[in-house]
Amino acid sequence: MGTERGKVDSMRIPWLRSAEPLAPPTHEDLIRLVALGDEAAFEELYDAVAPRVYGLVRRVVRDPSQSQEVTQEVFVDVWAQATRFDANRGKAISWILVIAHRRAVDRVRASQASTDRDLRQGIKEYQESYDDVADTVETQMEGERVRKALESLTDPQREAISLAYYGGYTHQEVAELLKIPVGTVKTRIRDGMIRLRDKLGVA
Repeated sequence: MGTERGKVDSMRIPWLRSAEPLAPPTHEDLIRLVALGDEAAFEELYDAVAPRVYGLVRRVVRDPSQSQEVTQEVFVDVWAQATRFDANRGKAISWILVIAHRRAVDRVRASQASTDRDLRQGIKEYQESYDDVADTVETQMEGERVRKALESLTDPQREAISLAYYGGYTHQEVAELLKIPVGTVKTRIRDGMIRLRDKLGVA
């Protein structure tokens, strides 16, 4: 009787093993399905890796709304380029994060170029009744020269000018952020602009 029971148990073991749930698809599996146009696989891949992608992008871009935009661009690239993924050259998550880093750096470079232009224009147009800076600054100033000149400012001056021109805040908003009077903000920006003019060597 014991022998018969042992035979039955031995027969049950393989059957029990076969009933175990299948392992979830890997990122590589999902990428291959995405390459075939599988939207469900794409959604699953997005849910699985989007937090890591956003985290990387946020560390590079800093701005939350821009980071969200870049993250969406990354997944558009993943969808469009899934057929290019080669599992023999690395893991899927590494491939995706390389795309994310490249997109984030591109956004920072584009944003930096734009803010440099804005700051140059701001220096050019900034006016006070007793010191008209607008007529003293060249419009073709290089961004690197501007950044080096910014380093010569005091911390309060640099902070106020950065918020106003790199952050896009109004004088009133800068005052609220720094918890100082609007007049103080204007003074810091005015003095900083004068110092920038002197450092940049314009007459």
